[in-house]
Amino acid sequence: MIEVKFYDYVEDGLLRFAVIVAKYKGKWVVCKHKERDTYEVAGGHREENESIFETAKRELYEETGACEFDLKPVSVYSVTGRNRVNSSGEEIYGMLYYADIKTMEELPDSEIEKVYLFDSLPTEWTYPLIQPILINKVEKLIFKNNISN
Repeated sequence: MIEVKFYDYVEDGLLRFAVIVAKYKGKWVVCKHKERDTYEVAGGHREENESIFETAKRELYEETGACEFDLKPVSVYSVTGRNRVNSSGEEIYGMLYYADIKTMEELPDSEIEKVYLFDSLPTEWTYPLIQPILINKVEKLIFKNNISN
């Protein structure tokens, strides 16, 4: 059983991941990992001595080629339950962001095979019990506050 929760705040040291839901020219930016047949939004682990905001910027570039963008924090989130990145199943925390990408360049050499731009979101997610919930949270913020499409 996977459970996703949202928080207003947790101690910075608990934030282990950054996930970035992004749009480019009004289209959803979605990645495909070289070793999987499913889709993902950009994101990844925080490196030692890196702020969570720096993690988000780095992961967005590494996984999409985005080099100019507006990056906005959306919410702290947690995931409880065993999955590909959490073998213990304990509650782990991350920071959810929204990025409005202005310019993209060629995809850097990474684990990402290809970046897709979609008018509507796919249904074949790598983390189907997590990613749609995070995207939904971002969608509510975009439409509620009219951030940017």
